[in-house]
Amino acid sequence: MSERDGCGQRERRTIPGLTVCSLCSGETLGADDPLEGGQPARLRAVEASGAARLTLTECLDECERGDVVVARPSPEGRAAQALPVWFERLAGDELTAALAVWLAGGGPGVAALPTALAPLVIDRAAPVPGTSVPGTRAVSG
Repeated sequence: MSERDGCGQRERRTIPGLTVCSLCSGETLGADDPLEGGQPARLRAVEASGAARLTLTECLDECERGDVVVARPSPEGRAAQALPVWFERLAGDELTAALAVWLAGGGPGVAALPTALAPLVIDRAAPVPGTSVPGTRAVSG
């Protein structure tokens, strides 16, 4: 049995995951993006390369950050106690290529984060402004 038998389930479980907000994907470059299909097309190409499993969601509750992408650890990364890595404004050929190479190398907990991606990391341990709890938002009544 090959790694891709059974609809690729065995292979899919061994690679990192990539969760993308479908509503803000493409926001950073907008109409200036030269690629047909824009950032969503780049992220689909990352999945097609086998570097990650792509999951699209309607909202990651980080709308003001644009092009929010979450790299989820592979089983190997989870065994190393790696947490998902959140990025903001991750768009364009160069940054998406750096993401793809990192994920192909194992991603969170397995491979070192590329220098080009470090400034885009969202610190999910820091309290959100207006709250005292990490990763939560104030709710107005």
